[in-house]
Amino acid sequence: MRSLEICLSPELIHLHDLSGKIVVVVDIFRATSTMVTALANGVTSIKPVEDLESCKSLAGNGYVTAGERNGKKEPGFALGNSPLSYLDGTFDGVRIAMTTTNGTVAIERSKGSAEEVIIGSFLNLQATANYLLQKEASVLIFCAGWKGKFNLEDSLYAGALAALLQYPSDCDGILAMETLYYQTKEDLLGFLKKASHAKRLQNFNIEEDIDFCLTFNRYDLIAILVDDEIIAKKIPTNA
Repeated sequence: MRSLEICLSPELIHLHDLSGKIVVVVDIFRATSTMVTALANGVTSIKPVEDLESCKSLAGNGYVTAGERNGKKEPGFALGNSPLSYLDGTFDGVRIAMTTTNGTVAIERSKGSAEEVIIGSFLNLQATANYLLQKEASVLIFCAGWKGKFNLEDSLYAGALAALLQYPSDCDGILAMETLYYQTKEDLLGFLKKASHAKRLQNFNIEEDIDFCLTFNRYDLIAILVDDEIIAKKIPTNA
């Protein structure tokens, strides 16, 4: 029987058994939202890299590099971590190597024992749910959090996905986040603008990124890790 659970931080992932499960990694503000947007706008693939120097070394070796730490673009990288950077199609046909404060760390810690690793965002929430409902595997939603700490936006995504899947669960985190999602979904943007990471990003005057990342179902694709690179797979949202 399929089941659903949540890992609220990369620091807790060792408590979960990933074998045979589909892991949905989510970093709403902003890594996974940026990855989904990049793929939806023509990027060929994204190579997630945990550390800055390894990522930077890929520049000129078939990749355009994107580097972010603490919400800001790192020196020496072509791109930071904004989904808006990809909307004009400039990077159509390009491969991106990306490292971020939280999201790429969670992806790295998912690899190996999971059945599949896919990338979650509100931007492709329904497509992700449709894909999972076609599969027989149990699902673990892996929240990137903030430097090992719990955050609201990733965990509320888990609640939103749980509401669509309706899988059996004995995970208190799923119960809590699904309940909170139902209570806040009519003004999710207003609620999440109070969240700590949203406030950090607001300090950098990138409210547009926050608004964009909280857009539901803009894209009808999933982002899936294949051979250490994330690629897009088209999924009809009315399936």
